[in-house]
Amino acid sequence: MKTILSAALIALAAGTSAFAAIQPIPGSLTYDNANVQLEKAPAGSTFLHTFANGDGRDVREVYKVNADKSVTLVTRSVSNAS
Repeated sequence: MKTILSAALIALAAGTSAFAAIQPIPGSLTYDNANVQLEKAPAGSTFLHTFANGDGRDVREVYKVNADKSVTLVTRSVSNAS
């Protein structure tokens, strides 16, 4: 019984982390499965990407550079002013 409960908790935790990942939106560097590769950025570094969304608000995203030079969206904030 403990094994079944443990397996269920592990599956729930794995699903929760995937659900919590920030999804790209139009304007994001990784939107529509874009394959972004940075040649000179060191792995583990972060950078800011800013763009305007459809209603005129500024969107600021932080990306992290992975060891394979791909990028991962870490956080997003949207300005309140429109």
